[in-house]
Amino acid sequence: MHQAVGAGDVHIRAERTEDREAVAAVVAAAFGSRAEADLVEAIRSSPEYVAELSLVAEGEGGIVGHVMVSHAELHDGDVRHQIFSLAPLAVAPSQQGQGIGSALVKAVTAAAQQMGAAFVVLQGDPRFYGRLGFEPCAPLGIAMELPSWAPPEAAQILVLGAYEQSVRGRVVYPSAFDAVTDH
Repeated sequence: MHQAVGAGDVHIRAERTEDREAVAAVVAAAFGSRAEADLVEAIRSSPEYVAELSLVAEGEGGIVGHVMVSHAELHDGDVRHQIFSLAPLAVAPSQQGQGIGSALVKAVTAAAQQMGAAFVVLQGDPRFYGRLGFEPCAPLGIAMELPSWAPPEAAQILVLGAYEQSVRGRVVYPSAFDAVTDH
């Protein structure tokens, strides 16, 4: 799918095996560390990985952005629900501020909805993600442990078509996320 963003066109598509090195480079550059690139690799190697929900933005110079949605769990006492979690989102520093990240989030959440996701959770900047329809998840009865740097409203949810208000609980990330401390 082509998206007109910023100064040019980018093509958003499913990640391919041959994209992995370029994705790692973009993710490391965007976060200023290898930790998130290692997280991407750990998620890919985990049972929670959803290949169809790992997307890249490709521009004239190659891969300029990446986003993943993978499975996590929502624990409500003894009840476990498989849910969808967005992490990480990365755009090459030279390409930030052009709408690429927004286009990736919109594309991956639309794809998650097509797969039957009731909602997508994430930890992130409420100013950015709020513009894309995300809202704090605590008022909906969904709790998430946050890193020390994050305000409570960084725990966010995008409600999709199949959402049921009775689904509540605590988000539990898979072991792949253990590679990134203070996620």
